[in-house]
Amino acid sequence: MEETPPIQVMVVPVTPFQQNCSIIWDPQTMRGTVIDPGGDVEHIQEAIRKHDVKVDKIVLTHGHIDHIGGAADLAAALGVPVEGPHEADKPLIERVADQAAQFGVPAAKPVSPDRWMDDGDEVEIAGRTFEVLHCPGHSPGHLVFFDKELRFAISGDVLFAGSIGRTDLPLADHATLIKSIHEKLLPLGDDVSFLPGHGQASTLGHERQTNSFLT
Repeated sequence: MEETPPIQVMVVPVTPFQQNCSIIWDPQTMRGTVIDPGGDVEHIQEAIRKHDVKVDKIVLTHGHIDHIGGAADLAAALGVPVEGPHEADKPLIERVADQAAQFGVPAAKPVSPDRWMDDGDEVEIAGRTFEVLHCPGHSPGHLVFFDKELRFAISGDVLFAGSIGRTDLPLADHATLIKSIHEKLLPLGDDVSFLPGHGQASTLGHERQTNSFLT
């Protein structure tokens, strides 16, 4: 008999940016968390219903519209709190309408997080405890979530398979982003798998060895 995995992860690509909204749940209790519902809320809700996940919170990595655009509507529809990102992204969240205009996407409601998070905090995702890492650069208040036991991280737009987060956006800074990757992410260990905000998953070891942005 196969063992039940500790978590299930389903990626729901949303918005024209194909952002990885993630639904993560405990297959035994079916309690789950939605990470970065950037838009296409009906599509996200359909996926939740299809897998019969009991969502108990929404967690945000950072304040860009493709990650937060659907958070207010989804939280209202599900009656759940929103946690994250770091408060340094509050200016981005408050200007979500400006972000929509900048990128030519439909306007979104600004979300009011029930809890801001900081480096060293912990957050419960799908019944598991994740460490909170403040990794600025792509945005000032970007957070990464890390399950030390599972060797699994949710990296948002800090690090991608073969790339890194954009730093040509307001409040972004390339040197700060590279510092975050080298000082916060890579020391977690080469064996750590991570799910980024766009594209496919990878491991920190693979990126350390092959990602040209990190050399």
